[in-house]
Amino acid sequence: MAEMGRELNWDDEITKDSSFVELPPGDYDFTIDHYERSRSKGSDRMPSCNMAIVYFNIRTQDGQETQIREYYILHENLEWKLSELFCGVGLKKKGETLRMNWPALPGLTGRAKVSLEPDRNDPSKKFNHIEKIYPKEDTGSKPAYKAGVF
Repeated sequence: MAEMGRELNWDDEITKDSSFVELPPGDYDFTIDHYERSRSKGSDRMPSCNMAIVYFNIRTQDGQETQIREYYILHENLEWKLSELFCGVGLKKKGETLRMNWPALPGLTGRAKVSLEPDRNDPSKKFNHIEKIYPKEDTGSKPAYKAGVF
């Protein structure tokens, strides 16, 4: 489980500023930082389902870093998005069946198309969004050895 940090007191000193970096729309390399297991609330179009929250670290050409959080609802209607994620990091090939291996994701890399989307409730606020993850190019070699990952 992720470290939750501590509650602040009313008179505590604070120093951290926002680390949000507004990325210009375009293609970026990413590294998956971590994922969390969660559950979606459901909607009129989708029942409540298991959901993964995946954290992507993005580094721009000029060295700025930011993190994008994306939600992956585990439902058959969104299976294409799950396939896109696992293909994008090289764990799945297009057209193949794959048993999702979530613990293998942290540290894996890929490339994605990033857009800047307005907030649904407040259009003056904008958020980085991973619009598409490109399939990982097959280099013909086996994936690099990674300790503790099978």
